[in-house]
Amino acid sequence: MLVAGAWSWRILALAGVVALFIYLVIQLRLIVIPILVSLLLAALLVPLVQFLQRHRWPKWLAVAVAELGLIGVVTGLVYLVVWQVRTGIPDLQEQSLAAWEEFKQFLLESPLHLTGEQLNAFGDQIWAAIQRDSEVWISGALSVGSTAGHVLAGILLVLFITLFMLIDGGRIFAWLVRVFPRRSRAAVGGAGRAGWDTLTRFVKVQIFVAAVDAVGIGLGAFFLGLPLVIPIAIAVFLGSFIPIVGAILTGTLAVFVALIYKDLFIAVIMLVIVLGVQQLESHVLQPLIMGNAVKVHPVAVVVAVAAGSYIAGIPGALFAVPFVATLNAMVLYVARGAWRTDAPFNDPMIVTTAKGGNRNG
Repeated sequence: MLVAGAWSWRILALAGVVALFIYLVIQLRLIVIPILVSLLLAALLVPLVQFLQRHRWPKWLAVAVAELGLIGVVTGLVYLVVWQVRTGIPDLQEQSLAAWEEFKQFLLESPLHLTGEQLNAFGDQIWAAIQRDSEVWISGALSVGSTAGHVLAGILLVLFITLFMLIDGGRIFAWLVRVFPRRSRAAVGGAGRAGWDTLTRFVKVQIFVAAVDAVGIGLGAFFLGLPLVIPIAIAVFLGSFIPIVGAILTGTLAVFVALIYKDLFIAVIMLVIVLGVQQLESHVLQPLIMGNAVKVHPVAVVVAVAAGSYIAGIPGALFAVPFVATLNAMVLYVARGAWRTDAPFNDPMIVTTAKGGNRNG
């Protein structure tokens, strides 16, 4: 009983701290989400900046190329998607209405002996269910900001934070380490470096996995003669940043387009392509590439995505895996005690002795 009581109050204290942390994150999501996005972007761009600097580029030029290149790529993708959708949406609406009428006629002539009133009531129920179930995802997608002003402020905050991470990330990290007690700075600094290495590998590998998903499903839609191939591929690429389920959910868009524009047979083929690409991701890319990169078991990935989506919708599902992977790397580093023997950091602002030496501290 004494042992159980001792463990119980400690577990309750930890649970209270975690609950308070989650509450603060949710309340400050307009700030927290841009910071997390900036961390992912910095993990992607810092290696590029370092590569350019190794080839004798001035730091300011390397940072400018990375930041402006990011803005150019994102702007180009957004423009391409908007242009394609604006071009194809009228035809998609017409085809959708025509396909619905054909489906209704098929049901009316089927042995089910359904009436027009029953079909209309059934359609209303489906639409109501879609609206009801989509509220969670819509609220999650809009959690960055409920108005255009919040979204714009979030984008500017992301660009601003990313820029300063590229310019002065080392000093920012050193300042954060100095917040901790002197004796723990070596462990905190080493854990932070291990977590950053894991986050960098995760971003690189995830972009590769997302590109494979987008190319696979996009080529399948192209060879089947479907319209809106580019928006489908970009949607799959973005959706693949939510592991396991992202590619399937966005891939259903291709199946829907195939069902509307072609027929059931082509839609089934498109579904087989989507499932095949997803199986390639789940059984080859995720275990062999992603697993080796971040050292997180697939079960932990699924649980993290489910918990993140339940707590914070789409943003929670997006950041769940990199958060778990980074936290896992940091905890394992501290638990191994490697910080006692690792080489000291080059930055003199960080005290690297395990016993709390007085160098610049």
